[in-house]
Amino acid sequence: MATTQISVQRFSVTSSKPFESILQSLDAEIGHVDMGAFMRGVFTAKSSAELEAAVQKAAGPSGMMEFARFNIGEVLRKENAKAAKSVRLVIGNPLIMKQMVVHVPDAASYAPVTILIDERADGVRLSYDRMASFLASYGNEEALRVARDLDSKIEALMTKAAG
Repeated sequence: MATTQISVQRFSVTSSKPFESILQSLDAEIGHVDMGAFMRGVFTAKSSAELEAAVQKAAGPSGMMEFARFNIGEVLRKENAKAAKSVRLVIGNPLIMKQMVVHVPDAASYAPVTILIDERADGVRLSYDRMASFLASYGNEEALRVARDLDSKIEALMTKAAG
């Protein structure tokens, strides 16, 4: 058995825009697919080119697609009707994940990534844990290069949505 300490960097941006507006902006940039149909396409792809075509078809303008959405605020409002809005988006691109995992298998533990959008007293906060910080301790420069590029894409997506 082994335990490894990983230091994580969290990128956050706070917006004065309404929660719904931010969520709509993110939704416009990421692909929304029938996950069952997408996974069937992945499993039946007979080549890298067919896999790439399936992913590109599923991805939105940002190159990302949504894998899951958790409406945490809705759960909280079952107990407290005035609870803040909070949504966790799990997004990514399997081709980017593949580029990291071939160098650092543990990268599959961190991708796809999470963006948390939640209301706070100072505005709507968008938060993201940087992939490069997860992978830094593994010491693989190629995986870090891909992770830094992914971080830039996610942070640009968040900054754009925050306005």
